[in-house]
Amino acid sequence: MYTQAMEFLEDERDAWRPYEALADLPDEALDRPTDLAGPGHGWTARDLIAHMVGWMELALEAARELAVRETAETFARVGREWDAKGDAVNEELHAAWRLLPADEVRRRLGSVPGELRGTLTVVPEARWLKDASNQALFAEYTVDHYTEHLPELRAVLEASGAP
Repeated sequence: MYTQAMEFLEDERDAWRPYEALADLPDEALDRPTDLAGPGHGWTARDLIAHMVGWMELALEAARELAVRETAETFARVGREWDAKGDAVNEELHAAWRLLPADEVRRRLGSVPGELRGTLTVVPEARWLKDASNQALFAEYTVDHYTEHLPELRAVLEASGAP
């Protein structure tokens, strides 16, 4: 559990850094499937970006809500959706991102992480850092999520021929 906002933000920034390599992939590599077995099997770079940034966008939406009010309906809504549909939530997210042009995928990859960090700096700490439930959800959608999907990142970069 974090007690300092800057500690969380620095850990989040450091944990995200490896994913920035995805921005340099050529368009044709965005949609090349991997041979990775298990969760994320066959994911493309676009799928991985969609998954990581899509969940980060939800955290950003929640942070924007917490900047102006005591609760984040986004966290509650996503929790209900997950309970009702499970991993279909991820499939819907991936399907929507498959329709996006490569430039939009890269734009979101490049902008959403900074927007989230910036927004968290204006959210009262009592609403996210000192609220155990919200802090856990922000970690789940970011730092913990990044660590969980490092095997997919490695597989996607390997399939693209990236160093």
